[in-house]
Amino acid sequence: MANHVNECNREKWILSTFPEWGTWLNEEIEAEEVPEGNFSMWWLGCTGIWLKSHEGTNIVCDLWNGTGKRTHGNGKMKDGHQMQRMSGVQNLQPNLRAQPFVIDPYEIKNVDALIVTHIHSDHLDINTAAAVFQNAPETTKFIGPQKVVDTWVGWGIPEDRCVVVRPGDSVQVKDIEVVALEAFDRTALITANSDDEVFSGKLPQDMNEIAVNYLFKTSGGSLYHAGDSHYSNYFAKHGNDHDVDVVIGAFGENPRGITDKVTSVDMLRMAESLRANVVIPVHYDIWTNFQADPKEITEIWKMKKDRLKYQFKPYIWQVGGKFTYPLNKDDMEFNYYRGFEDAFAVDNDLPFDSFL
Repeated sequence: MANHVNECNREKWILSTFPEWGTWLNEEIEAEEVPEGNFSMWWLGCTGIWLKSHEGTNIVCDLWNGTGKRTHGNGKMKDGHQMQRMSGVQNLQPNLRAQPFVIDPYEIKNVDALIVTHIHSDHLDINTAAAVFQNAPETTKFIGPQKVVDTWVGWGIPEDRCVVVRPGDSVQVKDIEVVALEAFDRTALITANSDDEVFSGKLPQDMNEIAVNYLFKTSGGSLYHAGDSHYSNYFAKHGNDHDVDVVIGAFGENPRGITDKVTSVDMLRMAESLRANVVIPVHYDIWTNFQADPKEITEIWKMKKDRLKYQFKPYIWQVGGKFTYPLNKDDMEFNYYRGFEDAFAVDNDLPFDSFL
């Protein structure tokens, strides 16, 4: 740390401050020993998670290390942006990143697979890919749909390290089975490769080429990662075909004229359709213009659970927090470790005992 103002500059400030959590979470994950019959996961922001099995297998999914808007610019949205295509808007989208960086991507070393759900840049991240490629073992797999893999290869990831998946495919990552399932991300369907591409009057893209959902099957239970999927009736089919213990979905408050995130009601419908035991909202944390209160889900669940005989519970997470299933399955909310459990382990130093 600098001791004089003349020693300070912007670059030193950035290096000494970011990522805000340093390697704290990296160290926590590395040291974690997952109890037998459980799996643990940490929320990395947006829909990014770190999944760790009892056997010690580590999977990173959708970790994003970028930012949103950083300047007002000319006040206009980029021509051809998917939100412009969706609603014919022209003004700049005020989507600033609202969360700190809780993990240092370049200190990621012990990871067995990097997995990405779809093509959007807040899920498919070049720094995440670079960090995993540079620091993880050569056996680490890069798993995603075709267009995600095409992007990785274009960034310099060797093709033989990549695994292309489509719905129905299964990939074994040590003791974890990764099953690719249909995605329902209609925003991805209007995301173009070039600004001058026109979608009007044409058949949509092949969703299976650009987005998939995942079911992670571990010895401690299963996790359904819905990526940026909107609500779909087909969740019920996935619930019929697979045992789903925990589901995470992209919750948010959609601005006027936009449908990009799952609403509170549809988060509950998603969990019910999948026959899950726990539903966890994510993504609402990251964009300032899509932020929502996840306790809305809890309150609506309370209103409906007895009448509709819900067999699941919602769980309100915090970025950087750990959730272990089934150990935490009956918890309703995460709270950061508060410390100070060793109060008065040694003599305190006060002017007199009643000082405080």
